[in-house]
Amino acid sequence: MTAAVRPPLVAVIIEDDPGVRSLLDEVFLAAGFETHLAGSGPEGIAAIEEHQPVITTLDINLPGIDGFEVARRIRRVSDTFIIMLSALSDESDVVLGLTSGADEYLVKPFRPRELRARIEALLRRPRIVDTRPDPTPAPAVVHEPGTEGATVLTWRGLVHRDLSVDLDTRLVLIGQKRIDLTPTEFDLLAAILEAKLRVRSKADLARGLRGAPDGSTDYVSEPDKRAIETHIANLRRKLGDSSARPRYIETVRGVGYRLAPADDTAT
Repeated sequence: MTAAVRPPLVAVIIEDDPGVRSLLDEVFLAAGFETHLAGSGPEGIAAIEEHQPVITTLDINLPGIDGFEVARRIRRVSDTFIIMLSALSDESDVVLGLTSGADEYLVKPFRPRELRARIEALLRRPRIVDTRPDPTPAPAVVHEPGTEGATVLTWRGLVHRDLSVDLDTRLVLIGQKRIDLTPTEFDLLAAILEAKLRVRSKADLARGLRGAPDGSTDYVSEPDKRAIETHIANLRRKLGDSSARPRYIETVRGVGYRLAPADDTAT
């Protein structure tokens, strides 16, 4: 009996510097990836549409279209994990990169070992499933007696108020309206929903994105915590949520985030 052949992991590298592009190629090949290289944004987007990569690296200073705009265009066609690479290290640049749709932001010059660690952390997260077919089906919801309005874990996902999250298809609905999230935003939303009213600290959420086990005390840097803040802000904006009157995600000042109670009078 012949063993099934596992399809290769695919990465797209969008980088106009030949030396950096070669280094990135070496890192991904050593990690077991099939790689496709592009020197500009349009070439990279075409490669993503053709090869459907698990991970894409994206330089910011590209010819013609900068990496921020390329990231926004990628998000229209793909849920690939985006690792943005740049010599720009100001907090405003990092925030803009994450707001544009990146999952990770690494400052050049970067260490290959750090990039490899980021790649491995992304691979520990749930694999992406294409959730773009139309029409959009509503997730099956099962309410148990006495749980109306509360968060309910069903065989397909999680429900809180009018927010439905299908963990299998990674589909997010508010009512019947589909909400398109990046992979990182989806994982953060699922983590907060699954924790219910238990507070998740920024460090805890960052460790979860790395695939660390519950209770892990691995070090989390301040930039990684600020990245969580930016991802949560982006998530709230897409959900139409308010930090002042939250329906879905509540900030616990100085600690982290938790699910907003469903039995209040917020509208």
